[in-house]
Amino acid sequence: MSRYALLLAPSANRVYADQASRMSQAELAAFGPVLSSGLDEIDVTLIGGVEYLTFAADLSERDVAFVSNLSSAYALFERVDDDLLRPLALSPLAHYDSDLITIPKYAGKTNEQFTKLVLNLTVLASASAGRMLDGRLTVLDPLCGRGTTLNQALMYGWDGIGVEIDGKDVEAYKLFLQTWLKRKRLKHSAELVPVRRQGRRAARRLEVTMAASKDDHKAGAVQKLVVLNADTTGLDGLLRGNVADVLVADLPYGVAHGSYDDEGGISRRPLDLLERAVPQWIPLLRPGGAIGLSWNTKVAKRELAEDILLAAGLELVEYLPVDHRVDQGIERDVVVARKSG
Repeated sequence: MSRYALLLAPSANRVYADQASRMSQAELAAFGPVLSSGLDEIDVTLIGGVEYLTFAADLSERDVAFVSNLSSAYALFERVDDDLLRPLALSPLAHYDSDLITIPKYAGKTNEQFTKLVLNLTVLASASAGRMLDGRLTVLDPLCGRGTTLNQALMYGWDGIGVEIDGKDVEAYKLFLQTWLKRKRLKHSAELVPVRRQGRRAARRLEVTMAASKDDHKAGAVQKLVVLNADTTGLDGLLRGNVADVLVADLPYGVAHGSYDDEGGISRRPLDLLERAVPQWIPLLRPGGAIGLSWNTKVAKRELAEDILLAAGLELVEYLPVDHRVDQGIERDVVVARKSG
């Protein structure tokens, strides 16, 4: 086996950066099943005083393309000996400029690297893992806020579906995306329209069609994005079944975030939301689809979240720990589960 060293990208969030190397080991290991070569000796190593994620493998060109999408990948090297590194070109999925993801700044925004990590873990656990590089997957975020996960799906060249109960967030996302597409001079359409159910207005629907280039648009190679301004616990009749390959969501943290309860008030209990929403979410996943959830373990124990997913008939997916501290009030973790099929 050859030996490799992966230089990790710096993070704007210092707390996240301090824990990134441990989380990257778990993420890299999750890529193992889609690679033609097994991964071995995954570790963090100091080379010339700089921290690298090191591992042993025999990477093909396609394998390098997979590893290029590691959320914290910055530069990849083959280790000729302990101190001599030969650079290898990374080829991440990047259909658009990176500012699609980095420009939006707002209170409660999830760290972009972490968003990509959760999406990667979820896709790699699904039946669509082998199509990550050349498939048109559909990502559903049923708690999408202002679209960080949806923007990462677009960056990968995939389609996106979001659900957000806060109309102001949906409008802010529409404004950002339209402004960004116009500034980049990319062909697109965007429309926010009412949705009726049983003759009554039930939601609003943002529909966006876009393409990464004029040639793609002319050829019909467009991406589609739909965001529903609706309650994620009441989606019956608003979305057709089997519409998504993966579902990724950042649950309310119970500190600065909340969700609506049955009485219309704000609940700080993310597991209450999860218990009501999972029966709505599962029919939207295609067979073999996966769910990836992040949340604050200080307000909801991991075992209870797992119990809800198991009770819904999902199979838990094992991976190395990615739990980490966000700030004094938030300890974040991730759980991934798969739908049979």
